[in-house]
Amino acid sequence: MNSTISRQTVQAYRDARYRVCAMPPWVMRVDCASPELLAAQRQHGAGCSAFVTACNPLGRIGDVAANRLRRRELRQEIERRGLQTLPGVGEGADGEWPDEESDLVFGLDLAGARLLGRRFRQNAVLWSGPEGIPRLILLR
Repeated sequence: MNSTISRQTVQAYRDARYRVCAMPPWVMRVDCASPELLAAQRQHGAGCSAFVTACNPLGRIGDVAANRLRRRELRQEIERRGLQTLPGVGEGADGEWPDEESDLVFGLDLAGARLLGRRFRQNAVLWSGPEGIPRLILLR
């Protein structure tokens, strides 16, 4: 897929840490097998999952109040769909980008993950199939 997202931004997404706030917490990395993710998918009876945020649409830092509102809207959409989640945080590797509250959503297929990410004007989401490897899915 040709993307309008800069190479630097894509690399920042690849370098980021995607922390899942479970007990115990764990970190996912793009294209790295995650036994914790695989176990969580199995525990939730899901063959796939997506790590999604509503913060900072189109890769532009938004104010805290706007991000909180978008986060609330994302949570309502996930609840409306009856999907199970674990809270998470996207953390930039360089420490310059603010942490983004996120959700690991179980049972969200690839098409659904793309739609949800686009609805909240995101550049990308992470998606994993039954192998438990988070893949970076560019949306623009």
